[in-house]
Amino acid sequence: MAMMNAADVVELLSRLEQHTIEVWLNGGWGVDALLGHQTREHEDLDITISAADRAAHTTAMEAAGFITYRVDSDFNWVVVDPRGRLVDVHLVDFSATTVNESGVSMYGPAGLPFEVGSLEGRGTVADKPVRCETAEFQVRGHTGYTPDETDYRDVLALCRTFDIEVPSVFEQLGFHQS
Repeated sequence: MAMMNAADVVELLSRLEQHTIEVWLNGGWGVDALLGHQTREHEDLDITISAADRAAHTTAMEAAGFITYRVDSDFNWVVVDPRGRLVDVHLVDFSATTVNESGVSMYGPAGLPFEVGSLEGRGTVADKPVRCETAEFQVRGHTGYTPDETDYRDVLALCRTFDIEVPSVFEQLGFHQS
């Protein structure tokens, strides 16, 4: 598979914008967008789109030569183009909100469980302004599984830049701030 560079990100976001599809970055490029510069190589581009834009997204991506690579759930799948570029697509349902068992407002049932407000982040990729997950949501999102060294570096950079406390899970796993 090909690495996803900043020019690829800008190209793909511009293509989706031409089809009036709003996109939020998450994952590694979402971290780098918040930081305002690329910190590492990226194997894919993680994006979030509205469930209402699913058909338009499929049409736009198929026109660019993307085909389904892997389906993780009804609300999350990965597409790949002939150049080997991977895009990991996440759906969010803005049509309704619910309150979870912790009392947190979440976007509706026809998408992944994004907290209301979690997509208010703003950043840049190669000087292009982009929407993304907030730094706080990105940091919390890295605690829902066993993180690796790359996750730790991403979280540490966000915590230092946005004055967020480093989650204790990283210390428990033996990661220490340097």
